Amino acid sequence: MPVFTLAELAEKISGELNGDSTLSISGTAEIDKAGEGDITFLANPKYKPLLETTRASAVVIDAKTDITPTIPSIKVPDAYFGFLQIFKAFNKPKKLLEPGTHPTAVVHETAIIGKDSAIGANVYIGANVTIGERCQIFPNCTILDNTIIGDDCKFYPSVGIREDCEIGNRVILHNGVVLGSDGFGFAPNKGKFHKIPQVGKVVIEDDVELGANVTIDRATMGETRIKSGVKLDNMVHIAHNVVVGENTVMAAQAGVSGSTTIGQNVMLGGQVGLVGHIHIGDRARIAAQSGVTKDIPEDETWFGSPARPASKSMRIEATIGNLPDVVKRLRLIEKKLDKLMENKD
Repeated sequence: MPVFTLAELAEKISGELNGDSTLSISGTAEIDKAGEGDITFLANPKYKPLLETTRASAVVIDAKTDITPTIPSIKVPDAYFGFLQIFKAFNKPKKLLEPGTHPTAVVHETAIIGKDSAIGANVYIGANVTIGERCQIFPNCTILDNTIIGDDCKFYPSVGIREDCEIGNRVILHNGVVLGSDGFGFAPNKGKFHKIPQVGKVVIEDDVELGANVTIDRATMGETRIKSGVKLDNMVHIAHNVVVGENTVMAAQAGVSGSTTIGQNVMLGGQVGLVGHIHIGDRARIAAQSGVTKDIPEDETWFGSPARPASKSMRIEATIGNLPDVVKRLRLIEKKLDKLMENKD
């Protein structure tokens, strides 16, 4: 593990140093678990009391706060991102595979594998596949015919990539990702469902990361496209002909139905479900477990099932919480009305 002075770390993140610039920092840790020699961070003000008890040697804090730590500090515009840069300096990526092809791998004679790429045990690579430079393909991955893969990609064990997919540079696929499986397309006729051929493809642009067991279906015709910078959590499903815009993120178990388009910098919480053929505008935010049935304009926050604008959903939820009292009052009113009607008779 490397050791840095506090001055060196401040320089790395272009921060304002307060305290002993020669202080040696040998690790990173959470604020409540840090010890001597560690640097930690404070991004959320609710953890401010922990500054009084932390054993960390230094802390990264937001410049916009009025917090004055008693330990040496580095102030930056975004403490979380600044600490991330320090964290990465202490935790360099490990090289898990050496360049070359494992003897148990099956590689078609027409496949092209770029310089310094590593192909692990029991990998299958089909005809006319192209893999770029410095890629790491871990054991038991399958890459079928005519797939194109860029440089510096990392595919963890048991990734399955069907034919004709296109994958950009610096793409990370975690265990069990499936790209290019058939879209869910069936035509009903005379009480039976008849399979519609799925002859399109999946395109994954640069700097995409897909969590474990993410599944992305090939298009019926044309393409399913995941644009650059998208990050999908574990067990997200993207159906056929969907387009996901740049730098959009989705939490675990989100599902997107066919032919829906999602703008850039959109945020989907866990277990969000989108019906097909709708559009989600840029920078929209959808809270966990929401069911979205229609278009969402850009820059809006929605939640609920069916999902509605946040302000409206909050009013509805508040009303539902009051329903027992409302029902009780209504029954009292009904009893009084019944008595009035009896007296009138």
